Amino acid sequence: MGYQAAENRYENMKYRRSGKSGLLLPEISLGLWHNFGDKDSMATQKAILRRAFDLGVTHFDLANNYGPPYGSAEKNFGIHFARDFAKYRDELIISTKVGYDMWPGPYGEWGSRKYLLASLDQSLSRMGLDYVDIFYSHRYDPNTPLEETMGALATAVHSGKALYAGVSNYDAQQTRAAKEILASKGVTLLINQPRYSMFDRTAESSLFDTLGIEGVGSIVFSPLAQGLLTDRYLSGSIPKNSRASRNHFLKAQEISEEYRVHANALNQIAANRGQTLSQLALSWVLRQPTVTSALIGASSVKQLEQNLATLSSPKLSLEELKLIEPHAIHGLVLRR
Repeated sequence: MGYQAAENRYENMKYRRSGKSGLLLPEISLGLWHNFGDKDSMATQKAILRRAFDLGVTHFDLANNYGPPYGSAEKNFGIHFARDFAKYRDELIISTKVGYDMWPGPYGEWGSRKYLLASLDQSLSRMGLDYVDIFYSHRYDPNTPLEETMGALATAVHSGKALYAGVSNYDAQQTRAAKEILASKGVTLLINQPRYSMFDRTAESSLFDTLGIEGVGSIVFSPLAQGLLTDRYLSGSIPKNSRASRNHFLKAQEISEEYRVHANALNQIAANRGQTLSQLALSWVLRQPTVTSALIGASSVKQLEQNLATLSSPKLSLEELKLIEPHAIHGLVLRR
């Protein structure tokens, strides 16, 4: 007998509407950026995906070059989907993105129509899907007319290969322009996926206000600042097999004394709430009314469960937010 999803999977998850659309997303979604490549255990991947869905996580987020190697996260997800989730397709939101380097030559990155639509076909083939729910432009391309990039997203939607269009790493002005172009083509901009955490607050300067005014949702990535908003680095040492020890996106020099002072202070605030530091960090990003969902990764079922337990915690009080503010410092750590 194959996988049977938990009957009570929707009882405890909370869902938010993405902007002014009809689409609800779980407050915490699962990203497959790390831990779903060819070097990662397929058994662990399967366990994480199954447990996530059993706990009400309906949104799995990918990109064409997730792995490593490039494409392997989509390929591996496709294997798990065929075995476990195909019968639940109508209960799932599956997204992919295109924009960063994927294959050699001039047509394998950025924002051309050629790249976006070729990549979408490849992504669908790797995952064994007829369509994705959300198709993103992964980054703004300053050298390609935005009309071309948004036109490719519109084609994806009109062709039925994507249900919704999204952008990622677009600032407020770029988001407004993207929305206007898509609207002229009969397509709504559903969502923006920006980086946002206690240590990177760029989105607060103008993007969140713009999303609220324009009726566009947001799903924030790196809410745990690449693991720096967890208890892994509080002592200043770098645990073996941690992200800082093996991943070039998190540098060992980011584990500075200044970081340790603020991270430990935040950890104490979390402890006073009965939370872990990562749970506090997730509660903090979810306090934003324009945030539809927080995107997390997971290397184990235990880690997944701990992060999802955030949703059972009380909302942050005004007093707690005042205590957090001096330690939620934009630019405290280096950005990739």
